[in-house]
Amino acid sequence: MNRPVHGNAMTKSELIARLAARNPHLYQRDVERIVATVFDEISKALATGHRVELRGFGAFSVKQRDPRTGRNPRTGEQVAVASKRVPYFKTGKDLRDRLNKEAARAAGLLPPEPADDDKK
Repeated sequence: MNRPVHGNAMTKSELIARLAARNPHLYQRDVERIVATVFDEISKALATGHRVELRGFGAFSVKQRDPRTGRNPRTGEQVAVASKRVPYFKTGKDLRDRLNKEAARAAGLLPPEPADDDKK
């Protein structure tokens, strides 16, 4: 199931469907509960100021943005923007390497990956 790089994002329901298809021994409702629990725990940790690191995938953290003066794009009027906390994700090395390898293949800089039949 290769998706185009631009335009289509995987939704939560698509993630659940894909995980359920790859794990036929699990009920769909259990997969839904697992995904919801993982997202919930990451959200709770971030809300309390903790960092969540998933080795090889990446790390979620919270960054503080200082107050600033912005502009209303319609009127050009200056607007005070309060400080706020925003979620931040930094990719792990394994994920970054995998993404860059796929991008290099797409650009023709690396040979195509052998088919599953060739790996035996």
